[in-house]
Amino acid sequence: MSRVRNWFVSAAVLLLGRGTKRPLAPARNRIVPLEPPSPRAELAVVGLLFAAALFAVGFIVVYALDRLSHQTQLLGTALGLSLACLAAALVVVAKHLVPDEQLEEDYPPAHPAESDEIAQIVEESDDRFTRKRLVVIAAGAAGSALGLAAITPALSLGPALDPSVLRRTPWQAGRRLVDERGRPLRADDIEFKTFYTAFPERADREDMAAPLVVVRLDPAALTLPRERESWAPEGILAYSKICTHAGCAVALFRTPLFPPAEPKPALVCPCHYSTFDPAAGGAVLFGPAGRPLPQLPLRIGSGGVLEAAGNFSGPVGPSWWGVRMGEAT
Repeated sequence: MSRVRNWFVSAAVLLLGRGTKRPLAPARNRIVPLEPPSPRAELAVVGLLFAAALFAVGFIVVYALDRLSHQTQLLGTALGLSLACLAAALVVVAKHLVPDEQLEEDYPPAHPAESDEIAQIVEESDDRFTRKRLVVIAAGAAGSALGLAAITPALSLGPALDPSVLRRTPWQAGRRLVDERGRPLRADDIEFKTFYTAFPERADREDMAAPLVVVRLDPAALTLPRERESWAPEGILAYSKICTHAGCAVALFRTPLFPPAEPKPALVCPCHYSTFDPAAGGAVLFGPAGRPLPQLPLRIGSGGVLEAAGNFSGPVGPSWWGVRMGEAT
């Protein structure tokens, strides 16, 4: 217990004594051997600390841009180099700027002068630093930048001020639907019991909200919500291709061969078999999906080409989806 008490006393002396550096009594001898300063080592430490801060800032910039090629690799490289520079700076400090002395002896009995000796050792241990303020500034820059880099990913939990970013998609009124080859989809080309994939014309197809599934049903069989009665011209419906369960691609269209005995048409996700009813606004019929597929309102433009009449009925993707949307897996 006495040893634990001595450790607490020593820690308190260190914390309270660092703020005001008191002059040593002239009669006391040095405890830490006096060694010559090492300006090169100090400059190396300062350079490594500023490099750590620079790479940490680079991590934040790459994360904020969120549209660079090999984004994940760049993030890992920036953060890894920042931590490597910080570790190298600590190694240089330990090897060249901090006195190193090994003593082998039994613990002496507790003595009131021990706390003063510890404070004296702490004060004498930084005598080799000749640019203390510059080192402190560099260390503060590195620590601050790394701290910001550590909390930056928290921004992906959701928009801080503008929640409308969750509904941002490449679809807007008047944007035409095109197929995989970029050819406009015409209403007359959409056949019954056929599954079509469509994309927004002149937009990024890698955007998570870009791909659509397009099907055609009997207008008399539609039971869409009242506000969506005009969203399916001639029975043509468009829904997001991204399943609302886990973000997989809806790639199956179930069409009954014997309508009286088999279930009605449905869109199916092959990953976990979430099943959606296109006639009822994408409502969930079966599976783990927690909400309907977002529906895109359609209209028939000039030349019979299908166009978007607005944005989706709801956010695209799973309910846990973040702000940043990338390529589906």
